[in-house]
Amino acid sequence: MPYVPHTEKDVADMLATIGVKSIDDLFVDIPEELKLKEQLNIPSRLDEHALLGRLQALSEQNTDLTRVTCFLGAGIYDKFIPATVGAVISRGEYLTAYTPYQPEASQGYLQTIYEFQSMIAELYGMDLANASMYDGATSMAEAAIMATGIKKRTKVAASRAIHPHYRKVLGTYTWSMDITVDDLPDSNGATQDYSKLTEEHACLIVQYPNFYGIIEDLAEARRAADRVGALLIVVADPTACAILPPPGEFGADIVVGEGQPLGIPMGFGGPLLGLFACKQEFVRLIPGRIVGRTTDAQDRSGYTMTLRTREQDIRREKATSNICTNEALMALASTVYMSALGKNGMEQVAHSTVRNTQYAIEQLTQTGAKLRFPGKVFGEFVLELPKSATSVRDGLLQRGILAGLPLGDYDPTLENCLLVAVTEIRTKAQIDDFANKLRAELSN
Repeated sequence: MPYVPHTEKDVADMLATIGVKSIDDLFVDIPEELKLKEQLNIPSRLDEHALLGRLQALSEQNTDLTRVTCFLGAGIYDKFIPATVGAVISRGEYLTAYTPYQPEASQGYLQTIYEFQSMIAELYGMDLANASMYDGATSMAEAAIMATGIKKRTKVAASRAIHPHYRKVLGTYTWSMDITVDDLPDSNGATQDYSKLTEEHACLIVQYPNFYGIIEDLAEARRAADRVGALLIVVADPTACAILPPPGEFGADIVVGEGQPLGIPMGFGGPLLGLFACKQEFVRLIPGRIVGRTTDAQDRSGYTMTLRTREQDIRREKATSNICTNEALMALASTVYMSALGKNGMEQVAHSTVRNTQYAIEQLTQTGAKLRFPGKVFGEFVLELPKSATSVRDGLLQRGILAGLPLGDYDPTLENCLLVAVTEIRTKAQIDDFANKLRAELSN
């Protein structure tokens, strides 16, 4: 829709209503030395048609997935999304909905959130889930803070095989709360040394599968946490949990993750969807929204937000978190996705991912590259190349392949390593094409 600006009279009326003389009066708190004194260096104004043409030309300078084959993952994945998802979430009552404060007017919307919680809890093998968080990284940070409150300890231990962005967000959340984060070393791409875990740690955090695609040994992680009386927090891929034993089977106390693989487009890195599930005993400490099912005076099923006193918009001084909203539209997208696929469909997606990943490993390791880490993987693996992974990535992009994530920026010892992702929609022909072009690139 074209933008219709306010008239000068509209602006004057609004300023008069709020009791100020000019728009500048609204920004008096900003120091004068920080205010721009000259005009911005921007092009002359354009009419609407010319502006749309200009924006179209700019957008065509970008590379999108209609022009390249995507083998880039590292937390956000190119996956099939049923048309049902877009059809449902684009309905007006969902697209514009925010918070269902009036349950009597929001039963359908509340039910979708309740169904989302139920499916995530089942997928993770946990007692309950909340009504979503901002993204997987903040879910993990909130889980760590929750654990320190439960255990009354001020240290957390996190595997270095967790996604580096997640670990940075964890550090951002914890530094101001005087919570210390200790890294646990990874060996051959997986967490194997828990000797640094002590009784001062409130929790142990591992990823399943981890940043390198390797399936961590959750049974060993559970034993390590039990030795020091710490909680076990697992950052779990929901698609992988369709066929792997869920973290709940290993006794995980809190399970978090990123819901983007469940029917949400890659976009430009968002919006995302944080998943958060835990044991029943922690229900009053869980951050974010919870929708419960109850009955009304006529014994009919009904849905409402529950345990609201945990939330900072109700009792800020006693809140368990600063989260006071949820990614409801994205949660709805995931709910529709999981409903459309069902249990069998989710399993088929996961099995297809495994088959495609193994075929990709077989083909790509015949090009002069080799697998960097041993161990079972799901959906991602690390290729070690005979030259810089960044230069190979850039060369393959010119050949129509978005090859993966060079790991040198995250670990200098992995300068020649590429994190490759393979989802259920990658075809044999696409993988073969990747292998042929990688072989040609490595021979240059």
